Formats: sequence, structure tokens, C-alpha cells
Amino acid sequence: MGAAKSVAIEVFTPDYWGDACKHLMKKDRVMKRLIPQFGDACLQSRGDAFTTLARSIVGQQISVKAAQTVWDRFAKLPRKMSAANVLKLKVDDMRAAGLSVRKVEYLVDLALHFDSGAIRVQAWESMVDEDVIAELVGIRGIGRWTAEMFLIFHLMRPNVLPLDDIGLINGISKSYFSDDVVSRSDVREVAAAWDPYCSVATWYIWRSLDPVPVAY
Repeated sequence: MGAAKSVAIEVFTPDYWGDACKHLMKKDRVMKRLIPQFGDACLQSRGDAFTTLARSIVGQQISVKAAQTVWDRFAKLPRKMSAANVLKLKVDDMRAAGLSVRKVEYLVDLALHFDSGAIRVQAWESMVDEDVIAELVGIRGIGRWTAEMFLIFHLMRPNVLPLDDIGLINGISKSYFSDDVVSRSDVREVAAAWDPYCSVATWYIWRSLDPVPVAY
């Protein structure tokens, strides 16, 4: 009997990270304090575009722990996680994994978009952020926030500022405004010093609230 076969997941890290950290530490007093606390840790991208977006749909409006449980059950249903295989699944089996009726509809719509070639995955690398967002929000169940998370975690775009992200808002309130309520314009004002590395600064703000990195 041989050892159990483990599936190798390729992990990518952005090549701009070191330059971004230097820039942020020079321009921003909070970043100068925060960044050294996390050593060599940095943003990582794994999996493929379909899996990343499917995971984000599964995780909507439920806790991280619940999302992981449902995802683990759902991921066992197809032989391999792909759009074509998800389209072959029975709705009852998907519901039994813990997915709501609406999330099943969203996952099927996502799979249809990928399987039919309606979205141009290969073209995203050369498209500007807003054009990728516009294409993604055309899929049911994907709003601007989910599209921005995809830009950060999958395409590893360096300058995304997710203004609707609760973690970013809370972290800026805590680190820059002594826990006072902050507005979108406050967030933009703080982030002016982060440009062109808003994604990196956002990642460190998230770390300041939860040292364990989120992976999509």
C-alpha cells in the first residue's frame, strides 16, 4: 500500500509585494508600524477562477466556519471541481450539502457562464480592473464586493480599494480614527497615501484585525 495521494495546490504570490511594502512604510505611519509585525507573510492566490468565485458565492452571508463546512460538503459532489461537472450535479444533492435554493441557482449560473464561454477568463489579465468587475457582476450572485475580492485574491491586482468591505472600514476606524465611525470619504482620504498599492494596504488592515490570512 502506497501513501495516500495528496493533491498539490499551486500557490502564487505577487512579485510587487516587496516594493509595495517599502512604498507604504514610507508614505503611511500606520503601515510603517503594521507591516513589520507580519514578517514574510503576503497575499496568496490558489486554485482557479471558477473555484474562487464558487467559494465566494458559497460563503455569502454566513460565517467563515459555516462556509468552510458547506464548501467541504459541496466540493465532494463533483469528481473534480469544474463548471461542466457542477452542471451535471443534482439540485437535491447540492441542497443536501447545505446550500440554499438561491445559492444553488447562483452556482449553476456561474457554471453556465464559464462552460459557455460567455466570460473571457483569458482576457482578464489584459483588462483594467473596472472592466473585469463589469463582466463579473453580470453573473447572478456576484456583486461589486465579490468581484473586488476576486481581483485581489485571484488576479492579485495591486490597487483595489473595496469600499464596502466591513473589515477594511473597521480596521481603518481602529488604526486611524481611534475607533470613531468612518465614512467612505474617510476611507478614500486614508487610501490616497496607499496608491498604487491599495490591495496590499487593505491586506495589512485585515491582518491587524485577524492575524490569520484569508485564502480564496
